Amino acid sequence: MKKEVIVAKNAGFCFGVARATAAVEKEMAERVPGERIYTLGRLIHNETYNRRLEAGGVRVASTEEIPALAASATVSSPVKVFVRAHGMTRETEALLSHHAEINPHFSFVDCTCSYVKKIHRITAGQWAEAMAEGKDDRFLIVLGSESHPEVIGFLSRFEGEKHVFTTAEAMETAISQGKLEHLCSKTPILIAQTTQNLVEWEKIKKLTQKTFKNPLIFDTICSVTESRQKEAADLAHECDFMVVIGGRDSSNSAKLYTICKSICADTVWVEQAEELQNKIPFSCNKAGVVAGASTPHDIIEEVSNKMSEQVLNENFAEMLEESLKTLNTGDTVVGTITAINAGEIQLDLGAKVTGVIKQAQITDDPSASLEEMFKIGDEVEAFVIRVSDVEGFAELSKKRVDSDKNWQKVVEACETKENVEGKVVAANKGGVEVVIFNNKVFVPARFTGVPRGQDFSVLVGQTVTLRVIEIKEGKKAKGSISIVQAEERRAREKAFWETIEEGMVFTGKVKSLTSYGAFVDLGGVDGMVHASELTWKRVSDPSKVVSIGDELTVYVKKLNVEDKRISLSCKTAETNPWYIFTNQYAVGDVASVKIVSLMPFGAFAEIVENVDGLIHISQIADHKIGKPEDVLEVGQVVDVKIIDIDNEKQKVSLSIRALIEEAKALIEATEAAEAEAVEEVAEVVEETAEATDAE
Repeated sequence: MKKEVIVAKNAGFCFGVARATAAVEKEMAERVPGERIYTLGRLIHNETYNRRLEAGGVRVASTEEIPALAASATVSSPVKVFVRAHGMTRETEALLSHHAEINPHFSFVDCTCSYVKKIHRITAGQWAEAMAEGKDDRFLIVLGSESHPEVIGFLSRFEGEKHVFTTAEAMETAISQGKLEHLCSKTPILIAQTTQNLVEWEKIKKLTQKTFKNPLIFDTICSVTESRQKEAADLAHECDFMVVIGGRDSSNSAKLYTICKSICADTVWVEQAEELQNKIPFSCNKAGVVAGASTPHDIIEEVSNKMSEQVLNENFAEMLEESLKTLNTGDTVVGTITAINAGEIQLDLGAKVTGVIKQAQITDDPSASLEEMFKIGDEVEAFVIRVSDVEGFAELSKKRVDSDKNWQKVVEACETKENVEGKVVAANKGGVEVVIFNNKVFVPARFTGVPRGQDFSVLVGQTVTLRVIEIKEGKKAKGSISIVQAEERRAREKAFWETIEEGMVFTGKVKSLTSYGAFVDLGGVDGMVHASELTWKRVSDPSKVVSIGDELTVYVKKLNVEDKRISLSCKTAETNPWYIFTNQYAVGDVASVKIVSLMPFGAFAEIVENVDGLIHISQIADHKIGKPEDVLEVGQVVDVKIIDIDNEKQKVSLSIRALIEEAKALIEATEAAEAEAVEEVAEVVEETAEATDAE
């Protein structure tokens, strides 16, 4: 196989750092006699380069030293200060400008990177815009390191509330602890340190968009940084050994190392070529080199030359001899399958012995077919159980490596706080056991999510989502189901409160009852139906109307998002008894009513449910009566005429007398008509008789 060393195209100084170093080096070369050259802080994050500047007479100054340096500047000993690519605070810029104006022998050169300058304009502009509108309605979120010079400069130009997070997880923790809750009504301005990790940036962008309404997001990661990180990831996938060159306090070098290490396990971080001694593996076929933005090109060249010497000019005879090393019990090795036999596989380990893995050290299933599981040429990682140089074989275990890898997944899940799924396989007095990645995790009773006092053994056989919260010696782990449930509940509640509005209709179950009303579960959030809102009828005890577990259709009558209170009602216009009554009856209509109570002044009768009308004592009969009970009794059903409806006061006047009088009038009219008819007949008969006599 051809061996090669690949140096990333974007390795070394970015244009911002290159501009700053070129400016200082030019000044060093053209220095006038007596001139003193300073950098405001270390020019770049690379000690080797900074020592070169120091050897050339360039000194480092702090902001606090500026007034004294400016005061000491004279015609024979002028002072020039170079501001590094990281930039400076607003206060420092004002300080330098002030002293440069009052002393012509003191000057400064602003080498702030254009990307950093852009962020200065964003932060200052956003705050100025808010002030121009007379509103303090914006706050700043920065992905980066609070102590980094870049970030300090950003923060100085925004006078409102600001928060710096090193990761999206740190911001999520702050949100869960309620530290940003008071900012929900404000607009977040999201920016990032120019050298931040792109993956972390995407995470914090999504989190900001999920948490706040209409955030203002500015992609401020340097395009060179983006290209550098992408190239590093691509190269790490391609190579079997990676070298990251950069200062230990360089932010972008740290990001490159993290990216490469996550892809290529054999990744090292060095500042100089000498640190590579004995670090390049003899089996390396393709090596990659990436470098941070503060790494000089001569150091990159020196490292790549060193690697080429070791990787490309290796003595292969010696390398072969070294590869035939003797294995030791406890080693983990990778071998290539050379034979598949009944009950075992054999591996070429590149050593003096042949590796053998028995079926029992591959799988717990005795009926499994090794021919179906493997093929000749497959690579297998295994643990060395025993080595016999005399017999020429090493007994290996694949199960042991698989177990270690799976356990590492459990450990990583704990470190990253990632939620994982597992099956509950057992329950005991203290809790339940859940299997994840073929390892058992114990979940104490208080973390099962089952209410205290209830039987948590009902979880056995279920697939649950949990969080690994503690790793113990002996490959033991503790988990929590309730933490995940609580987070999901908070997420549901947050979504609920973001969308709920007055007038919305829900169907929920009655969760609890009190003397003054019922609490209804609306889907993780409870609302209260006051007793007066359960029904149109007067209710003295809610339990007489509803029971726990009943389903109710309710609407949001009143909402207090700030105090998280919801007032509900079951009463709608369509179920309003007065609405039903007025849609069914009008003045002059006759109705059958039920007497519900008797009073000295009359009787109350139910027309429709929950709507009563009054039959005044004068309207009970067609003659004067002493009291209503002389004629009526409670429960009696009578016909009445509706003689008046007062919609404003919701009162109805009824009359029995009107029907009696109408009936009498009808009878009298009928009798009169009949009498008249008789007279007419008699007259006809008499006339007929007279006519007959005349003939």
